[in-house]
Amino acid sequence: MTIRETLAKRILVIDGAMGTMIQRHKLTEADYRGTRFKDWHTDVKGNNDLLCITQPEIIIGIHKLYLEAGADIIETNTFSSTVIAMADYDMQSLAYELNTAAAKCARIAADSYTAQNPDKPRYVAGAIGPLNKTLSLSPDVNNPGYRAVSFDEVVEAYYEQIGGLVDGGVDILLVETIFDTLNAKAAIYAIKKYFRDKGIPELPVMISGTITDASGRTLSGQTLEAFYTSVMHANPLSIGLNCALGAAEMRSHIEELSQIASCFTSAYPNAGLPNAMGEYDEQPHETAHFIEDWAKEGFVNIVGGCCGTTPDHIKHIAQNVQNIQPRALPVLETAL
Repeated sequence: MTIRETLAKRILVIDGAMGTMIQRHKLTEADYRGTRFKDWHTDVKGNNDLLCITQPEIIIGIHKLYLEAGADIIETNTFSSTVIAMADYDMQSLAYELNTAAAKCARIAADSYTAQNPDKPRYVAGAIGPLNKTLSLSPDVNNPGYRAVSFDEVVEAYYEQIGGLVDGGVDILLVETIFDTLNAKAAIYAIKKYFRDKGIPELPVMISGTITDASGRTLSGQTLEAFYTSVMHANPLSIGLNCALGAAEMRSHIEELSQIASCFTSAYPNAGLPNAMGEYDEQPHETAHFIEDWAKEGFVNIVGGCCGTTPDHIKHIAQNVQNIQPRALPVLETAL
């Protein structure tokens, strides 16, 4: 069953935070390095994506915890798996391999759960992060016109990532945590170019932006409606919001999105806002209550969690939305 067919029948649940779960393992520098990178010339602790190569069983185990909790969609551990982001560790040459390895980890976990219950297929979403460089903003306050990266460089980085994810066997491509729509447009262009170049059918694309504060705008200054308008040419499977905000703060934005989006909608908020120590205190039942409210109001088709959420959060969310009808796709007026 395709994911589009499944979405027509019920609300789907996407997984929660990968980083939160990795932190629970209290891994050392040696754990991150493994045998292969034992003598690597820079520190690699904190490079969570590298664990798909050096500690695949840990990553597969985390995926399985989310699947056991009720997730229908699991995201690959590839938030930073591009030549641009991997430059922080001087690991640019590993970008393609990181993506294939991560996709295979998620594929193993998803397929094992689909085999247990074929009536509840599990899907793998290839996570394409926002990058640590932005096309719309200058990193130099004294030179507003300066850019640390070019559009073509971003496209090239995403193109390689997409190739690794597709070769690794993902079902969906997820362009997520978008704070700069121009970066997202580069990702969309790279996706379209990749499938056109390869002559193969496009995979469904999910797009998820980030509203950074109460202004209701992305970091690069766009309103939610402007963001939606800027990316809809991609004909995405879904469009939604994740990260930055907790569910309480995200509600009005999800409501707005549900009214303007012609495709499915997604929402996976943080476990509330971080406390003074940068930790997330919102309990699973609290997060699930907010999301249940959105579901009853007909705002969402895909729900889950971002920073600070755990398999327990996902379990509560899945239980709370399982008997609620998904948001019906609106019939929008078209210009003659």
